[in-house]
Amino acid sequence: MALKITDECINCAACEPECPTQAITEGPEYFVIDPDKCVECVGHFDEPQCKTVCPVECIFPLEG
Repeated sequence: MALKITDECINCAACEPECPTQAITEGPEYFVIDPDKCVECVGHFDEPQCKTVCPVECIFPLEG
């Protein structure tokens, strides 16, 4: 499964350097997560690091 960033993102860029697979990039309006690269930090950390550092809680599971 992958995560997504909603339009509530404030473009603080806190999440981008925390991603171990470089799945997070700056999009045209706010940061985005490449679902093909996102592994929710499985194999790297116990929980998704982007969610841990996000100050506005705008990162959620990508719905099928």
